Amino acid sequence: MRPKLMLSAPLRCALCSSSTLLPVRSIRANAAFCSSSSSSSSSSSIEYQPWSGLQSWRDSSLNNNRTWGSNGPEPPPSSIQIDDDPTASASSLAELGTLVLSTSDPLTKSKLSHLAYSRWRRDNLPLGVSTPPDRPARPPKPTLVSHKEIPAPKNSGLPLNAYMLHNLAHVELNAIDLAWDTVVRFSQYSEVLGDGFFADFAHVADDESRHFSWCSQRLAELGFSYGDMPAHNLLWRECEKSSGNVAARLAVIPLVQEARGLDAGPRLVQKLIGFGDHRTSNIVARIADEEVAHVAVGVFWFISVCQRMGRVPGATFKDLLKEYNVELKGPFNYSARDEAGIPRNWYDGSSMDLLDEKEQLSEVYERLACIISMEKENSSLNSQQR
Repeated sequence: MRPKLMLSAPLRCALCSSSTLLPVRSIRANAAFCSSSSSSSSSSSIEYQPWSGLQSWRDSSLNNNRTWGSNGPEPPPSSIQIDDDPTASASSLAELGTLVLSTSDPLTKSKLSHLAYSRWRRDNLPLGVSTPPDRPARPPKPTLVSHKEIPAPKNSGLPLNAYMLHNLAHVELNAIDLAWDTVVRFSQYSEVLGDGFFADFAHVADDESRHFSWCSQRLAELGFSYGDMPAHNLLWRECEKSSGNVAARLAVIPLVQEARGLDAGPRLVQKLIGFGDHRTSNIVARIADEEVAHVAVGVFWFISVCQRMGRVPGATFKDLLKEYNVELKGPFNYSARDEAGIPRNWYDGSSMDLLDEKEQLSEVYERLACIISMEKENSSLNSQQR
């Protein structure tokens, strides 16, 4: 449920006309939302078509298919038992997220992520408030290097299918931490963001942990393990950039980093088929399909935050990428991005010019709405004083 915030009309107008993108802490401190009647939703509703499966994804039951069987995902063997639940000491979703972030062993982190999400749903725990670690705990291997220092496949010591799978496992492990960091870091702003924001990103973390489990299992079947080659720390550096601004976090992570997964997924599948590894290609294809939900969640909440701030989502997205020095790279998987709900004019230069004029007009309408609201409030105050 959206919190009710009492704003003066001059404050609303000033914030609507400001060119500065406020971090979430400023949103709360200054109540930097335009009124819900603002026309800011008009442009986004025209160009934004939410993913058709979003509500079904939200309503879905716990997914325990954490192993990859002969016919695809399936639950782990019933013989696997967990004697001690390490999540028992946590009393809120935010505390559970901090526990996952503080766990270094990758497989344990993956299992703990699922346990945390399961317990939160099962026991109906509150969101709570917690502080994430500055950086997620990491194992000694893989060695983290610059992305320019990642060895080429022929120099990695791994066959091509294991090389590609290791890179994907690294992305999925980072994705677990990225989602939980979003839950924990912004937990103190739950009154502004609403419980649904945190429920969605905890769900994303659970999905990512399942994806890492599949990758890790398949690497083991090929005779390798996560950590057998160096990896980069680019994903977490992007996360750190946006640690103080929820709009930037949504723009940089789901709408850029995870959207790149939509672009790369089909190409990776085709390479694996060409290599002759159909089992791995099936895993990658399934992961790529499920990533649509994560991008769709990012689009939904980015537009929601922009509407509450009185900002045009498309223009705000472009401004944030410039401010945080984030580059958009093609080729783009238009069909998957369309399905996830990312408007093409947000990221594709050939589509941007066509809608720039509409967005500029929308900003004018928003500011006029703020001025009209201010005049109405001033008129009401003057009549009361008389």
